Amino acid sequence: MNEYARRERQLLADLLLREGPDAPTLCTGWTTRDLAAHLVVRDRRPDASAGILIPALAAYGERIRLAKAAQAYPELIGEVRQPPVWSPVSNPLTDGLANTMEFFIHHEDVRRAGPQWEPRPLEAGQQAALWRSVKLTCRVALRRLGVPAEVAADGFPPLRTGDHPQVRIAGDAGELALFFSGRQRVARVRIDGDPAVADRLRGAKLGF
Repeated sequence: MNEYARRERQLLADLLLREGPDAPTLCTGWTTRDLAAHLVVRDRRPDASAGILIPALAAYGERIRLAKAAQAYPELIGEVRQPPVWSPVSNPLTDGLANTMEFFIHHEDVRRAGPQWEPRPLEAGQQAALWRSVKLTCRVALRRLGVPAEVAADGFPPLRTGDHPQVRIAGDAGELALFFSGRQRVARVRIDGDPAVADRLRGAKLGF
């Protein structure tokens, strides 16, 4: 398994156990139990997790997730901690691409749902891994919104999504990952440029 995906998975499992099944998360309407069930279904039930991207399958996927959420909480977290030997998203070939950002973001979904938190310092390798994923997600998000922008992760060359950027969005790679996954209100990024465009970005539906 990828080093950073594996580390974030274990840190998140530890935090889920400490917080218990009823703690809040940044995922609207979901407690820690709901988030854990989502992760297990994503690892183990590709037929159900497809509902995240395919609206026609959303109701089916939610039924599967709710059934999994009814499982005893310690067992549920055990399944979060230890993915199956093979799955579409957790096998050795896809783990880094599919899970490095996924587990970082969901770890922060639990950390930042409380009243007191600070961004965690991330080592350079993890910043680089997150930035590789952010470069994909921000291109999609900004093109969908029709906003030409410069996106700058601290310590890396900036990325431009148009010839004449209206705004510059800057921060460390982890904060940009949160911003472009729809967690703008807790992402510590700086937006310079057209104030109306900046406000639109802060309120836009980003991510999946």
